[in-house]
Amino acid sequence: MTSRVPVLLSSSSVFPEPTAAAFEMAATVGYDGVEVMVWTDAVSQDAGALQGLAAHYDVPVLSVHAPCLLVTQRVWSPDPWERLNRAAQLAETLGAPTVVVHPPFTWQRDYARNFAGGLAKVQMRHPDITFAIENMYPVRMAGRTFVPYVPGWDPTEAGYDAYTLDLSHAAASRTDSLELADRMGKGLKHVHLGDGTGEGRDEHLVPGRGNQPCAELLQSLAGRGFQGSVALEVSTRKVTSRAVREADLRESLAFARHHLAPAATATAAVTRG
Repeated sequence: MTSRVPVLLSSSSVFPEPTAAAFEMAATVGYDGVEVMVWTDAVSQDAGALQGLAAHYDVPVLSVHAPCLLVTQRVWSPDPWERLNRAAQLAETLGAPTVVVHPPFTWQRDYARNFAGGLAKVQMRHPDITFAIENMYPVRMAGRTFVPYVPGWDPTEAGYDAYTLDLSHAAASRTDSLELADRMGKGLKHVHLGDGTGEGRDEHLVPGRGNQPCAELLQSLAGRGFQGSVALEVSTRKVTSRAVREADLRESLAFARHHLAPAATATAAVTRG
């Protein structure tokens, strides 16, 4: 691998292309692996199909994003515990060490009430999997702001063993990503790399195109003892062609690798000078 920290391509980054396209793109561009966003695409739910793609393109699945989105509330089952269990089983089958999980929605009352205890039970059944709870953001609609998560959008308030830090979500919640990483502490196990402008919406820009401290966060990971992975989760759904999508994902990977290896970059600069 080019860097100590694996850099993954989230399958959501090629949307509206299907899950299979993420493996092709990851192989073409040179990512270390794929994060599979489990959604309505049947391939994203199928361990056999995913194993076939990983083998064909020689790109491993190193993270699974459980179906926690509004549009995936009936993927596998309407029961959120069943969805989480299935995501854990999928990750285990694929050899992926990480499952990304959102905090419960406010209307998932039973799930929310028992979330910490239930999560601990799932963890016991899958001891080799890291369940990394992701920071979210308040939703702003028609001049009003509400938080659709329990107990809130910031998982550090409840406290979990492992976290996913999403920089685009931090921008949407107008949160300092570096301070959030500090609060996550040794529990920071996974990063969703994307940028934002702090306009109060989830943008998932190519890193470097917003105003978030993406470079600083990546450069800080070594000092934090970070041993997880970084997944590029950027939006390319509005690009005009596949060539532009590929260019955006190449730029994103180059950004990640450059800032994950600041010492090497500095040495190279001195050598050139």
